[in-house]
Amino acid sequence: MKVVIVEDEITASNHLKYVLNNIDSTIEVVRVLDTVKSCISYFSEPVGADLVFMDIHLADGLSFELFDHVEVSLPIIFTTAYDEYALKAFSVNSIDYILKPIHQEELAKSLEKYEKLTQAPLITKMGISEMIQTFQEQKKSYKSNYLISHRDELVPVKLEDIAYFFIDTGIVKLMTVQNKTYTIDKKLEDLEQELNPEIFDRANRQYLIHRNSILKVKRYFGGKLVVQISPPAPERIVVSKAKAPLFKQWMDS
Repeated sequence: MKVVIVEDEITASNHLKYVLNNIDSTIEVVRVLDTVKSCISYFSEPVGADLVFMDIHLADGLSFELFDHVEVSLPIIFTTAYDEYALKAFSVNSIDYILKPIHQEELAKSLEKYEKLTQAPLITKMGISEMIQTFQEQKKSYKSNYLISHRDELVPVKLEDIAYFFIDTGIVKLMTVQNKTYTIDKKLEDLEQELNPEIFDRANRQYLIHRNSILKVKRYFGGKLVVQISPPAPERIVVSKAKAPLFKQWMDS
């Protein structure tokens, strides 16, 4: 198997090479790219590779910018230290999404997933884009309601009644559209995996919000955004400059 690595940190790309070699010594890294600009140039021509490992944060921007300039038909496994880009990743030929630091067991599972997809009989009847679409259609189902423990009661809360989840002094809470607050014994990271990313978005580290709760979005200094929601949040919700383009795209989808 021939692979391309897109990674702007030398230690990270070397680590990935090392782990790949431990898994399968026949895997050949044909190219390492570290910028969006170099990716655009490289993928503009025919590529002699089977798979791409792509970091999201590169030296000159987000790797997603590549797909605005060229069409990449190769399957991609994204590697990143952040989990807020999962939805976007699965819209651009991604067959998996690995959080850093990369562990051999997780990487081996991703490669196994790739092998199953490419060896399936279906691959002889369709191109890589259709194959990836089929894979995406088989993704997990999402939560539709939560059973909340509140005082001496168990309160069922439907998904459409949830305005947002947020962290308050280290505690994860749920705010309903009826302006009721409940404590929920989960991490925002876990909730983000359980909820449909088309409906809920991780605006920042403190807030996971329902798209219907958004009243307006204002431009903020430094390319950031400020989100106003209902019921009002306990604090200002600021979307980072790096996250802003994806957040706007999510809102417009």
